[in-house]
Amino acid sequence: MSGLGKGIFSSSLAKLLKDKGLKVEPIKMEGYLNIDSGTLNPYRHGEVFVLDDGMETDMDLGTYERMLDQNLGAANFTTSGQIYRRVLDKERHGGYLGRDVQMIPHVTGDVKFNLRKLAMNTQADVVFVEVGGTVGDFENGFYIEALRELAFEEGDAGVCFVALTYVIEPQALGEQKSKAAQLGLKKLMEAGIQPHLIACRGHNEIEESAMEKIAMFSNVPKRRCFSMHDRKSIYTIPESMREAGLDREVLTRLGLHDRVNQRNEDTAREEWQGFVNKLTRKRKFKARIGITGKYAKIRDAYASIDKALEHCGVHLNADLDVQWLDTTEMQPSDVPRKLEDLNGIIVPGGFGKRGTEGKIACIQYCRENALPYLGICLGFQMAVVEYARNVCGLKDAGSTEFDPNTTAPVIGLLPEQKEIEGLGGNMRLGGKDVQVKSDTLAYFLYNNQNMIRERFRHRFEVDPQYIEKIEEQGMVFSGQHPQQPIMQVLELPTKIHPYFIGAQFHPELTGRPLKPQPMFMGLVAAAIQHAHPDVEPGEISKRWLPPVEYSIKG
Repeated sequence: MSGLGKGIFSSSLAKLLKDKGLKVEPIKMEGYLNIDSGTLNPYRHGEVFVLDDGMETDMDLGTYERMLDQNLGAANFTTSGQIYRRVLDKERHGGYLGRDVQMIPHVTGDVKFNLRKLAMNTQADVVFVEVGGTVGDFENGFYIEALRELAFEEGDAGVCFVALTYVIEPQALGEQKSKAAQLGLKKLMEAGIQPHLIACRGHNEIEESAMEKIAMFSNVPKRRCFSMHDRKSIYTIPESMREAGLDREVLTRLGLHDRVNQRNEDTAREEWQGFVNKLTRKRKFKARIGITGKYAKIRDAYASIDKALEHCGVHLNADLDVQWLDTTEMQPSDVPRKLEDLNGIIVPGGFGKRGTEGKIACIQYCRENALPYLGICLGFQMAVVEYARNVCGLKDAGSTEFDPNTTAPVIGLLPEQKEIEGLGGNMRLGGKDVQVKSDTLAYFLYNNQNMIRERFRHRFEVDPQYIEKIEEQGMVFSGQHPQQPIMQVLELPTKIHPYFIGAQFHPELTGRPLKPQPMFMGLVAAAIQHAHPDVEPGEISKRWLPPVEYSIKG
């Protein structure tokens, strides 16, 4: 069933097998006709997660990358639109030798071919296939059929099916009811698929009686039914699965016990458990972080930011109270009242003019009041606009994305981009190298590296003709394209601001539980110091707080 956490279950189980030394490859198969997720509204579908190769996917791919600590690519994501396009392109080029092209065998055949190609190209021991949507939907019916055929062709020990179902618990009754789950599983079996594992989703832990009924009516032994109830964090799920023996059940089903590396599993388990122990302990510090964006009403729109902050809170021993502030209707006069109790601000990415003036007012407040600030993509661009207006004296400074007639277009399309037509044609997408200046905050955060790699998703840049004027007034562009005059990181020197940095890329996309993202770690450390001014910086972090005194000027 859609929206219950198939990606969380699948990535957690994949992690357990990867811990054992197996090579795993996930793939998410979406039912919609879009070629990718790039044009989907965040309100409807959550954030767009960009892979290193530039593929725009849904947020589940972010869950896989974080859980597996593994970079994925276009081969790990497909949509109905991609599949239909491949089939129709092949038909137009005579690839079917005059046959009438049908859902079976041609569309289902393309699905099976691409799953096998992923397995062969990556030399994976196990491919984890996640089908989006709900069993019984028209849009994913051909995926279900393709997997039924795949299981038939690969043989009984070649495939392990998992069904994720929902156990309802009406408040008026005060007890769990499994009938809806039974009917959903019946629908799956009517499609010719017998599940081997069942994940039972619910608010509270699934009771024995409900689990027994689900096991009985799905022909799945109860030891293979797993309670996937709400937890403090999704990162506690892998160990719960391990304790329930799901990893051993899969190995038995697929005949993979002989490929297990026990030493690798012991090491990986110890590292992960160390993180989970920190996650579940009582924290020493507290800090309030504000996320000021225009999609703040739906947290899934900023899922990777939320996770990146969670990682940092764990590593820095801090409880983070994340405040979601909608800038759409925020007036400049509202900003001091809304931000005065916060210890750090993130202005995230986005497209379109709506909410940008509210973001600019928030950035000005952070700059003038020594409030730790991290700007991401549009947050980077709006920091340039704010600085140009209020420090450099360019009162009409703006972005040509919002005002093509501005007399001071500090943000705009570069000349070579203007020649490219099409909505996605001039987007800068995917992993790119960033050259970092020595002796800057960015250089400190990235452990004194002059070359880093981060992921981009934007169209507009800092106009090169304004760079010198802006830097003359104190802002530093500490990261840029290795060959072109394209600015990618900005900051204020730590002698005048404790933490003010912006990135044209999306740092949240590369944050991992055991490898927290440097810019977020810097922000959270600075926010903790802001919240606990009497605590010595060394008690908070010797690694993430630059050893520089600052003073407020002007």
